[in-house]
Amino acid sequence: LQVILVSANKLTRYIEPCQLTEDFGGTLTYDHMDWLNKRLVFEKFTKESTSLLDELALINNGSDKGIQQERERSIDLNFLPSVDPETVLQTGHELLSELQQRRFNGSDGGVSWSPMDDELLAQPQVMKLLDSLREQYTRYQEVCRQRSKRTQLEEIQQKVMQVVNWLEGPGSEQLRTQWGIGDSIRASQALQQKHEEIESQHSEWFAVYVELNQQIAALLNAGDEEDLVELKALQQQLSDVCYRQASQLEFRQNLLQAALEFHSVAQDLSQQLDGLLGMLCVDVAPADGASIQQTLKLLEEKLKSVDLGLQGLREKGQSLLDQISNQASWAYGKDVTIENKENVDHIQGVMEDMQLRKQRCEDMVDVRRLKMLQMVQLFKCEEDAAQAVEWLSELLDALLKTHVRLGDDAQETKVLLEKHRKFVDVAQSTYDYGRQLLQATVVLCQSLRCTSRSSGDTLPRLNRVWKQFTITSEERVHRLETAVAFHSSAEKILQECPEQPEAFNEMEQFDEVETVGKSLLDRLTVPVVYPDGSEQYFGSPSDMASAAEHIREKMKLVSLKKQQLRQPEATTPES
Repeated sequence: LQVILVSANKLTRYIEPCQLTEDFGGTLTYDHMDWLNKRLVFEKFTKESTSLLDELALINNGSDKGIQQERERSIDLNFLPSVDPETVLQTGHELLSELQQRRFNGSDGGVSWSPMDDELLAQPQVMKLLDSLREQYTRYQEVCRQRSKRTQLEEIQQKVMQVVNWLEGPGSEQLRTQWGIGDSIRASQALQQKHEEIESQHSEWFAVYVELNQQIAALLNAGDEEDLVELKALQQQLSDVCYRQASQLEFRQNLLQAALEFHSVAQDLSQQLDGLLGMLCVDVAPADGASIQQTLKLLEEKLKSVDLGLQGLREKGQSLLDQISNQASWAYGKDVTIENKENVDHIQGVMEDMQLRKQRCEDMVDVRRLKMLQMVQLFKCEEDAAQAVEWLSELLDALLKTHVRLGDDAQETKVLLEKHRKFVDVAQSTYDYGRQLLQATVVLCQSLRCTSRSSGDTLPRLNRVWKQFTITSEERVHRLETAVAFHSSAEKILQECPEQPEAFNEMEQFDEVETVGKSLLDRLTVPVVYPDGSEQYFGSPSDMASAAEHIREKMKLVSLKKQQLRQPEATTPES
């Protein structure tokens, strides 16, 4: 080459004007600053894309080779490229678009011109770099996706193991120490409260289980074939542990609820037995038979309620025993024989104690029932004895008021006397019946260890009325017997034939009739005097007057007969 020194106006001798810029008298459209900017952009893109390609190749090749965990950890430290691949790709696309244009954006006149040679050579280089970047970036995205999925899987696996380890560790230990059922309502409630605290702790881990299960389900729906087996195994392991623990919690809750119901029924039954026992221990003194019947009915109702309560306790107890017998399946290898034996002994002891208390109450109810029945008999005897006194009083009243006739002749008087004896027999039976009833009240009072409230008054009344009846009856018998003697003698005199005057030679018969008649008339006017000094008359004054009139008429007939018999003796031949 030979260097030629020329002035600016002589350049056209050596260089075409179309290849010279306006500064040198040519027509070439050229903006050096625009070219320089484009060149700087090209060089920066080339540098960044080359560096990015190396980084992406390192990341992608390391993932493809399946390097060991230690190397993966070291690569993970520089896992993100130094520059953003999206930004580099966008810069490259913008640069390629500028290079492919036919004009420069920064030219002043907007005149079309042809690119420089270096710009033409830069286009395929940029295109090649973009293609490589897209390829490596696509692989990088896949690697990131795989590593993100692996990371997510590892995180899920870690959380799953946390849940499993806690449920099989502290969670199971909490349940392993809870085997009692309590010996009362309060104790069972305390155990339930403790169990609720345990359930509250488990619920937090169960919430994690639900979240993990949803994540695993999402991965299963979008996961690769090689991950399905591992995900399903994790899901199955997590589900088995959680369901087993949840079942154990539910079993424990059901057991405590059954124990609480058992103790509640036992407490109610104990209160019923206490109430029944208290009722049986109080000595009652009912006023009448109706009160006794009401008391017996109340006792029967309480005893029936106790029977139902004991039956319910047995059902609850047997159900609780059945649940305890199934408790060994949740023992995780722990020997729960001692704990179960304590629970079983407690349940059986409560049921046996309630049975014994109920049996004692039944025995006392039987004694009280017998006592009540005896009191019913006592009241009945006293009532019937009082009724016997009333009947005897009525018989006495009837004897005084209605048994006043003495008969019109001897035959009728004898009939009245016979009826009176039967009447006395009725009164005697009534009196004996009353005496027997009062004797029965004495025996019942001795058996009941109580004093009779009414027989003490009834017996003197019965004896007093009976005494009055016997005195009145004796007076009635005496009057009837006198009337029989009077009528018999009078009728004998009046019925003798007048043609046999020798039969009446003795006038003593007439005198006897008159004497008996006067005596009978005198008794009709005399009252019956009782031991207490009281007096009673038979019938009304008119009744007595009627009976006396009839006797007087018969005495007149006897007197007339006497006069007729005496008249022949007084008549002489001289007269």
